[in-house]
Amino acid sequence: MSSCVNRVVLVGNLGADPDARFTPTGTQVVTANLATDDTWTDRQGIKRHRTEWHRLVLWRRLAEVATQYLSKGSRIYIEGRLQSRSWEDDHGNRHYLTEVVVSDLRILDGDGQGPAELDLLYGQGDSMAMVSDGGGVPGVSNSSTASDDDGLPF
Repeated sequence: MSSCVNRVVLVGNLGADPDARFTPTGTQVVTANLATDDTWTDRQGIKRHRTEWHRLVLWRRLAEVATQYLSKGSRIYIEGRLQSRSWEDDHGNRHYLTEVVVSDLRILDGDGQGPAELDLLYGQGDSMAMVSDGGGVPGVSNSSTASDDDGLPF
């Protein structure tokens, strides 16, 4: 096989407000933590729940959108790629971090404040395309019920 795939698709909720900063050259970058939930029934018939946390990195226009429209609890759909890095701290300990570099972002929850009500899809650099409610993302619905929030960590 001559080609490889590095693609991540996640739907979840932000665990905190996005953290925005700028590189020395003035490029905006945002980091955020996204929670995804997994629920299953074990062999004893007990319902189990696990939350996975994913570190997101958004650059340029996506970073602007994230700082303007996202906050703790925002429900989003993202596409991106995994990127790992490592560094050594002052004590000589090696640390490793795997992040999702986001290429597409869809804001799924609407509160009447901004593009969430329009269900905007941002991606691939500075391009932006409007998508009608529920369109473009198979299996993702904009409607939510009280039962959708059961088991969420926030």
